[in-house]
Amino acid sequence: LAALPAARDSFAFYLNGEELGQAVWQYEIQGDELVFTATSELRPADAESVRVVMDRRTGAPVSSFHRIAVFNPQSDTVLVEHDLRVRQGRVEGTRRVGLRDGHVTTRAVRTTLPSGTVWSDYGLLAAPVIIAAPGDVLSGRAYSEFGDSIAMLSLVVEPAATITVPAGTFETVPLRSPVLRIYVTRSPPRRVVKG
Repeated sequence: LAALPAARDSFAFYLNGEELGQAVWQYEIQGDELVFTATSELRPADAESVRVVMDRRTGAPVSSFHRIAVFNPQSDTVLVEHDLRVRQGRVEGTRRVGLRDGHVTTRAVRTTLPSGTVWSDYGLLAAPVIIAAPGDVLSGRAYSEFGDSIAMLSLVVEPAATITVPAGTFETVPLRSPVLRIYVTRSPPRRVVKG
């Protein structure tokens, strides 16, 4: 993470050729900490805000706030949120779930983190500075902020690919996890250009 520069990027979300939303990501350097913030909106009814803080030297979690407000006619859930901080090797804070009827459930979180554990978004947030060859598998323990559990985080480096997005055509390194595939530019400034 120490190689990540302060940067701000914006993205557009497309589905079947139609723009349905946008996101703004920002990396800030604050002393020994990397602060990642993001806001996004996906129409017709999804809004998200994120603030993740990690130690720049070790990748160790410091704090994480994530709020997703959503309207889905098939679901009673309209809000999921966590506000967490790591203190003395433990994740502490709260997790909230809001329902359509206005009921909000708040649960306290107090979970011990094994040494070397990172936030679940680490692979996405660190992707621009990952140096690896096609076929490499990068893995480690990650804490699921919404699931309050430890799982294996795994990224597989795929063969280089040329992709075209509204911002242009880029030579990229695709990184695949069980839940997403992102494309990172191969030359500086390295950025996620598709996901």
